[in-house]
Amino acid sequence: STRKKRSDCNHLVYQLECSAGLYIGVTAVREGTPTYCAKRRFTRHVSRAFRDGLNWPLCKAIRKHGADAFDIVIVSKVRGKTAAHELERALIKKYRPKLNGDI
Repeated sequence: STRKKRSDCNHLVYQLECSAGLYIGVTAVREGTPTYCAKRRFTRHVSRAFRDGLNWPLCKAIRKHGADAFDIVIVSKVRGKTAAHELERALIKKYRPKLNGDI
């Protein structure tokens, strides 16, 4: 039998910062340290920016400035997917980060 995916595991609310602006996101903490999980999530953003050629503000900034131009900052470690996404939405509403796109 397959296990039900847990929705109460720890999540990270993180921000990506570069001269082009700020991006706020959320990712699950699976295996590894929170720092490792945030870096792994950023790596997925980078690969999508180059592989999929998406025109989202974050993808365009990654292509223009390069992955090395970004700092990864862990804002908060949150228990539960719902709580993490609520915090992410609240921070996006408060800071209006340019790289999150139309919000």
